Amino acid sequence: MSRLNKTELLVFVLTAAAGTGLHFLYSQFPCVLTALIAPVNESLWEHVKLLYWPCLLAGLFLHRRRPDLLGQRAFALLVVSVGMLVIAYIYHILLQGSSMLFDIGLYLAMTALFFLLPHLLRQPFWQAAQELLVLLAAALGLATLLFTFFPPPFLLFADLSGASAWATLPC
Repeated sequence: MSRLNKTELLVFVLTAAAGTGLHFLYSQFPCVLTALIAPVNESLWEHVKLLYWPCLLAGLFLHRRRPDLLGQRAFALLVVSVGMLVIAYIYHILLQGSSMLFDIGLYLAMTALFFLLPHLLRQPFWQAAQELLVLLAAALGLATLLFTFFPPPFLLFADLSGASAWATLPC
């Protein structure tokens, strides 16, 4: 297993900061464009955007340095997105938790996992499955865009704050 280098550590910090900033982007600049990449409400699904878009950009940037990890990075993006949804669902919906500290820790842990997981997956399988994994990661990105405007009626998509952001989409 190779160690993360300084570039990856810097990109990790920038990615974590970008996701944190995305949390507040829509509330500061509410419009359709910011709604596509930033959470428009406090649903668990909307918070996947905090991970997905910054990690996607980080993965694309790091792909230039290590193109052999494309399949692993796509898989990592899927794992951290689904992992965050599952853990947040258990904590917020099933256990009725509401700690912001938990949410921040979960976000940072999933972001770190996105950077570490590709280095742990060295089997040839990842090269063979690379196209499928990239397609699935792209489908997840399309789902974040689609479900921003047409969320299904499930708890995963429910605004946990009780307020609705849809009335504030001005542009």
